Amino acid sequence: MSDYVLSFKPTTRGFGVHDPSSVIFEDGEVVYGIEEERLSRRKHAANQFPKRSIRACLDDCGIELADVDEILLPYRPELLSKLLSSHVQNVVTNPSFFRRSAGEESSGSLLGNVATVTDTVDKYLGARSDELVELVEQRLENEFTGPVPPISTLSHHRCHAAGAYYPATFEEGLVLTADGRGEYDSTVVWRAKNGELTRERTYEHPNSLGLLYGAATEFLGYRAFNGEGKIMGLAPYGKHNERIDRKLRSVVDGGVDYDVTEVTTGEIEDGVEKLEDMFGRSRKKEAGEYTDWEQDFAFTIQQFLEETVLDIVRAYLRKFSTSNVGLAGGVALNCKMNKRVMELDAVDDIYIQPVAHDGGLALGAGMLHQKKPLDMPTVYHGPSYSNSRIEETLEKNKLEYEQSDDIEREVAELLADGKLIGWFQGRLEMGPRALGNRSILADPRTEASRDRVNRYVKHREEWRPFAPSMLEEAADEYLENAEPSPFMIKTFDVSQEHKDDIEAVLHPADDTTRPQTVNENQNPRYYRLISEFESITGVPVVLNTSFNDHGEPIVTTPTEAIKDFYGMGLDALALGEWLLRKP
Repeated sequence: MSDYVLSFKPTTRGFGVHDPSSVIFEDGEVVYGIEEERLSRRKHAANQFPKRSIRACLDDCGIELADVDEILLPYRPELLSKLLSSHVQNVVTNPSFFRRSAGEESSGSLLGNVATVTDTVDKYLGARSDELVELVEQRLENEFTGPVPPISTLSHHRCHAAGAYYPATFEEGLVLTADGRGEYDSTVVWRAKNGELTRERTYEHPNSLGLLYGAATEFLGYRAFNGEGKIMGLAPYGKHNERIDRKLRSVVDGGVDYDVTEVTTGEIEDGVEKLEDMFGRSRKKEAGEYTDWEQDFAFTIQQFLEETVLDIVRAYLRKFSTSNVGLAGGVALNCKMNKRVMELDAVDDIYIQPVAHDGGLALGAGMLHQKKPLDMPTVYHGPSYSNSRIEETLEKNKLEYEQSDDIEREVAELLADGKLIGWFQGRLEMGPRALGNRSILADPRTEASRDRVNRYVKHREEWRPFAPSMLEEAADEYLENAEPSPFMIKTFDVSQEHKDDIEAVLHPADDTTRPQTVNENQNPRYYRLISEFESITGVPVVLNTSFNDHGEPIVTTPTEAIKDFYGMGLDALALGEWLLRKP
């Protein structure tokens, strides 16, 4: 009889607010996993209990909640009590915090805001683990049938660390986890050895690299916890600006003993206001075109992050006498930073959890629970749809379509002819990257492809770069210091002789690229598509971006793919073996 362990981030009181997901393990192996946003269709699924993703996990295994042996929650809510002092201080001293907490104008005095202070104290004094776990139990009882299995809680950053250690190829090394905040932790250095993770150093809230980057993101017109990748993409357009750098470093310190609390104390909004005061500039009201100063500011923030993380990694590699590094937490989605870590002379082996943000906590919790190496060659953990089911959807919607005898070859020919293709195959990916199963594909050879996808398909700023998928065996030829990169979470320089071959997938400012390397074992159909494209064009690379419109989650179902196909400037849509074309 199988042993089932269900892991999920609840996003209820005390368990975080964004990016819930659910994963089910059968006899220690991941059998299904999906982020709640892919089912609720609300990006990041903030404050949504993951009932849909839990249901999907159970349905895939053909079981009910009562058949699960144990539930894991990747938070220790009792640790939230450590936040009490900083939150009460904010309520008492910060008028803007009053207004945001109470939802009304405030005099800024303690006596005038007794209710707000009381609510805050109650919230964090009441954050006892047993009470909060009971809230989760009640939600499960309301949504599902049968008794609720035993529930265990695991600390947020330890779950992140597990996700960067147990799938890695090394047995001993340094693991660094960094994000906005998890319980009271913002950055944690871990010693990984003999299957155990030992906490070596903790940078506590609000001393957070993630929150600093989030404040900078809002300052430049994007939303924190959503637009950080766009600021990373903007940074190479900038350059070192001594005035910006000097002003920033007058209030924040980098290095192993970094301190950014002058900007990160309070809410993100407080940090934005501090940046406005510091630089004598108002925040950008909306994202779009950027001035030289704004590009230089993005460059400075990115450089500060990279240099600070590099200093920490160097110091603890020396201390641990190791050359192996694991990275996780939302900050580890910063592939430019990852590149700098990879290139350190002191680093021989690196593993970056592909679902590095909170959407991967459920994976990490399951790995932490069993504390043994877990091979994770792909993140294709979500739902798939048979050809017959796809055809039923096409018939139901009275669409014209054709069955392809060789979908890979036919799509490769369309790509070589400059067409923009929606590609819907196999199991849905976990994580923020489309990896060849829910992808929009284009010819990588010309900048015109990039511009068309930005303008007519993704409906986003034209300066933003795209990434490639390439045959793994071609990586040495196309990339400097190449190594397998199946998850699009590492950045590389491109070899000089091939830059002209893949103009659409180079960052326009620095000619780097963030590739997915593809081998036949990981994704046979996608591998063959790229191989067919190479046979036609001589280039073993395609432009690959996620199959979603601007501001939406990646598509999950055939119906969603069809809707986006007709709402975007795509030329054709491949759904399994079925092909739709626009006139």
